[in-house]
Amino acid sequence: MAKKATQRSKTVTRKPKKQAAAPVLLAGGNPQIAKADGDAAVQAYIKAMPGWKRGVGQQLDLLVASLVPQARKAVRWNTPFYGIEGQGWFLAFHCITKYIKVTFFRGTSLRPPPPVESKCEGVRYFHIHEGDLLDEKLLSSWIRQASKLPGETCF
Repeated sequence: MAKKATQRSKTVTRKPKKQAAAPVLLAGGNPQIAKADGDAAVQAYIKAMPGWKRGVGQQLDLLVASLVPQARKAVRWNTPFYGIEGQGWFLAFHCITKYIKVTFFRGTSLRPPPPVESKCEGVRYFHIHEGDLLDEKLLSSWIRQASKLPGETCF
């Protein structure tokens, strides 16, 4: 007597692929992005910037990239940094509750100096608020000048 072939059906259960969790927004809406070198880390930070700040972050990044194509990029302490290899960092920006703080590490050497003073020697800030029209000519001048100065090396 021939045996009847039976097939067992195997049920394969696949776990859904984990979606990369959106970065946590820290105080002031600043994205929490792991320390890393390169454009990908900076783009992840910009993509996670909340609301109107994302567009300004994109604008700042494009401005630096067009004016200083050799600039190296990194994220340190949940902040994008821009610098010149072997010279240190010349610029960073950070989300604060009501504005974006642009840091020029040798800002007191820029002409005219950015308007906001710092407790740190040599540092000056430029704050960008929602709805501000950026003076790209002035910002471009600061970026060009800053990129030619010795930068901050302790980050």
